[in-house]
Amino acid sequence: MSAPLYYGWVVVAGAFLVLFLAYGTQYAFGVFFAALLAEFHWSRASLSGAFSLYAFVYSGFGLVAGRLTDRWGPRAVIGGGGVLLGAGLAGMSRVDALWQPYLLYGGVAALGMSTAFVPCNATVVRWFVRRRGLAVGLASAGGSLGTFILPPVAHWLVSVLGWRGAYLAFGAAVFIVLNGVALLMRRDPESLGLHPDGAPRSTSTDAEAAGWPVRAAMRTRAFWMLFFIFGLTWVSVFVPLVHLVPLARDLGVDPLRAATLISALGIAAVAGRVTMGWVSDRTGRRPILAVGLALQVASFVGLAHATGLSALYAAALTFGFSYGTISTIFPAMVADFFGRANAGSLVGFLFGIAAPTAAIGPVAAGWIYDRQGGYGLAWWLSAGINMVALALLGFARPPGPAPIDRPARAR
Repeated sequence: MSAPLYYGWVVVAGAFLVLFLAYGTQYAFGVFFAALLAEFHWSRASLSGAFSLYAFVYSGFGLVAGRLTDRWGPRAVIGGGGVLLGAGLAGMSRVDALWQPYLLYGGVAALGMSTAFVPCNATVVRWFVRRRGLAVGLASAGGSLGTFILPPVAHWLVSVLGWRGAYLAFGAAVFIVLNGVALLMRRDPESLGLHPDGAPRSTSTDAEAAGWPVRAAMRTRAFWMLFFIFGLTWVSVFVPLVHLVPLARDLGVDPLRAATLISALGIAAVAGRVTMGWVSDRTGRRPILAVGLALQVASFVGLAHATGLSALYAAALTFGFSYGTISTIFPAMVADFFGRANAGSLVGFLFGIAAPTAAIGPVAAGWIYDRQGGYGLAWWLSAGINMVALALLGFARPPGPAPIDRPARAR
């Protein structure tokens, strides 16, 4: 195996570990959500608001994280994020008033989390061209595998240490692992005198390396189509991750089995990321994204009709597979459309302006539940929003050759 290809897979492995712990911890929030409700008797809408603020802040600051990754490289950005995310989670072990989760989780932890998705994926897409879908799928599978493994771990830790001790353990693990892994990350193959995919420099590689600057990309229809498609689907992306466990409990499912629904979602997302990332390298991104959006619609319809554990598992598996597919296609599609050179800024900018819509879903679903005593309307609205995103996909086309621009300096 050639040196550039070999180190490209080291970068993929590093991104996998970062996303495993960061996203696994994030999606264990449903377990902590139930524990916090039981102790403090806050309303679901008020506590969901802390997660919505978290989603807004971490996705919005993805714009900054992407720009900093282009300038400083991923090591400094991911390491600094590990400090903030670890501190925010550890701080959650001391909360005793509702405003504190908003500050510690919605603020400090969210700032740390902003250095996970965008820097990791923007770095991976720079190392690969021909195998970009597979590489992004494998790296981002870390987040889904963390979603599979860490919610039951969180449940076990809560039962052994209490929710305060569990939060402290998660904070320490995040701090240590993210700062250790950050040392392995390199901005792009050129920073080590190498080339993407382990291949010699070619005309196509040079053309893609030039890339679109953000301001030029913003003047294209392709940029805004991607913004609307992903912005719409992100509105509902966190609703199952926050409310699936409480929904299961409402239907009489015991706490441990309810937590395994998030794990089922996570393992299905691993399959979606790896399988559909690999397939997209051969068929193109758009048809695979269409499949992902259609499956997401089906998953929300399934949740609207679910009355027992088996139906919840079916909907969770479908949602996980579709969620994994969509989130893998996003950074790969951005790099396909606009090139590698400014991938961090472009992925970060699109993520930063589109993904904050994810803050709407959890608090809106909690509000609907508090007033209607159920989540039915929330699931149907989520299905409809994804139908609109699927319709818009028909208008998304690459913008054409990149304008002449100096590639970002390799670090």
